[in-house]
Amino acid sequence: MTRETASLNQQTVSATLSFAAPIARRLENAETEEVLEFLKQRPLHTFVMSGFIRDNGIVSDCHRGIFYGCRDAGGALEGVALIGHAIYIEARSERALREFARVASECLTTHLILGEQKMIGPFWKHYAVTGQSPRRVGHELLLEKTSAEPAVPALEHLRPANLDELEVIVSVHSALALEESGVNPLDRDATGFRSRCRRRIEQGRVWVLVTGGELIFKVDVISDTREVIYLEGVYVNPKYRGQGYGSRCLSQLSRQLLQRTSALTALVNEDKTDALRFFDKVGFARRAVYDTIFL
Repeated sequence: MTRETASLNQQTVSATLSFAAPIARRLENAETEEVLEFLKQRPLHTFVMSGFIRDNGIVSDCHRGIFYGCRDAGGALEGVALIGHAIYIEARSERALREFARVASECLTTHLILGEQKMIGPFWKHYAVTGQSPRRVGHELLLEKTSAEPAVPALEHLRPANLDELEVIVSVHSALALEESGVNPLDRDATGFRSRCRRRIEQGRVWVLVTGGELIFKVDVISDTREVIYLEGVYVNPKYRGQGYGSRCLSQLSRQLLQRTSALTALVNEDKTDALRFFDKVGFARRAVYDTIFL
């Protein structure tokens, strides 16, 4: 074999590898540090996956799915995705989006695809060819808060929930999920849903204001990292709306949480004008549009 032929063969192999990469494969716990560094490059948009990994590691039944990674020809991460009950994606190339769509199309248990509109749009073009059909499509606004307002007199009863309040929290949170997705999680998987609510309470991630045995305010901390804390399931008892309880509770909690994180985030359906005004009032700014696709 001549030196020129060997060189041409090597170029062909390199070109083939470059064309073939990336290939999605399951990630392992040994890759945790590398994956978190990759996700940390855009913390405002990767808070769910980062939070799940920090809580449970990469491989865990708690995710109700599998973490996949795509690498380029040089072995560097080009994309990370959680594919299962819900799909979350962080991809830096069209090839990675295409690979994740291929893997996702083989998962028949997916209920939700959620992510930045500019990420989910291209992903959906690949996924829609062989994946499930959408049942409901919505658009969410990603909101962010990075600084707290001056302190006001504290509501002394705002605190982490306890397990005695599990059933009322399950009832409220399932109603919020039904309103958003059109499916009651208690009808799909009551045991699993209660278990997840219980775990968040045990982790100190559900905050409530209870007075006289009545739940007035609730919010869940879904993802908790040094860069971003993601809030979900904000609820104010209808009897107490318009009286300032919600804004005071969220402002007070924001001051506490922002002592140990750089930003708070939340997702609000773009059609919920009252909810958006509420978050505007307590200092959340609108950062991006997200697509929510229920299958």
